[in-house]
Amino acid sequence: MSKKPEESRSNRVNRLNRIAGQVRGIAQMVEDDRYCIDILHQIQAARAALSKVETQVLKDHAACCISEAISSGSEAEQRQKFEELVDLLERTRK
Repeated sequence: MSKKPEESRSNRVNRLNRIAGQVRGIAQMVEDDRYCIDILHQIQAARAALSKVETQVLKDHAACCISEAISSGSEAEQRQKFEELVDLLERTRK
């Protein structure tokens, strides 16, 4: 059973709010001159949490936007969605 779009959106926003709090905590650790390795561990944890949200948004995009482009039968729309994904992947490799 898949989640409703509103539920998925709400879950992503909640995760991002937790990540924002985590980043504020990292900033406080830097201000408090905490041990570098502890700060780096928290940065890695924040990066991993962002990666999970990114993966979910990408899955949602494929399930919704790309699926709609395929269903539309419009080659121009399909090409646009494909080019968007290629551009995104190229930017992440830089």
